[in-house]
Amino acid sequence: MTRLTSALIGVALSCATAVAAPLNGQETYDLLFKNGTLDEVSRDTSLVYQREVSNALAPDAAERDSGKVALTVGEGESPMAVLELRQGEKYRKLGQFPASVGNPMIMFFYESTVRDMAESAGGSKFYIRNRVKEALVQPNEVTMGEAEYDGATVETQTVTMQPFAEDPNRAQMRGFGDLELTVTMSEDVPGWYLSLLAEAPGPEGGEGYRSEVTFETLEEATQ
Repeated sequence: MTRLTSALIGVALSCATAVAAPLNGQETYDLLFKNGTLDEVSRDTSLVYQREVSNALAPDAAERDSGKVALTVGEGESPMAVLELRQGEKYRKLGQFPASVGNPMIMFFYESTVRDMAESAGGSKFYIRNRVKEALVQPNEVTMGEAEYDGATVETQTVTMQPFAEDPNRAQMRGFGDLELTVTMSEDVPGWYLSLLAEAPGPEGGEGYRSEVTFETLEEATQ
């Protein structure tokens, strides 16, 4: 069984062991943006994630953005983490971030969700981004559970956010008013993030939007 298959099968929490605990806003942020998550990653390897996007409102954009996302950490006193989208033989640079602050996949995740929502539902990208950023620092709950990863059972922590649950404009958001962001993390997964999931129903309750980024494997870097 591949790592990706194991992760996809096990990303759901075990109901028998899941336990929720409250977090204040600072604790929520510190958990989601944990520092040092790339410190132990070898500079000779890349973290490879699979991003799968489906979007009934913008199917071409979903196809454009699905593929493997490779994260490679450079050398030097202030190394940068470089993200690259791979689609078969095609490669597209997604950006670079200081590796010292942690794994930038969380920033890529919420920024890509902001862009996808703006493209699909309209509205101001700045307004959407601000609401999402606010959700990242709000009091929340963390659910402790277990998942299957790489043939073993690992302990996980999961946080779910609903950035537009109380938004006065949610009825005009074409289903994105019900957007949920779910981040599942584990100390036993390289880079900390096992799965980052964004989901919203369609405007009439039908097919809507889903973007999932799942850690797949470590591979030799091709710098």
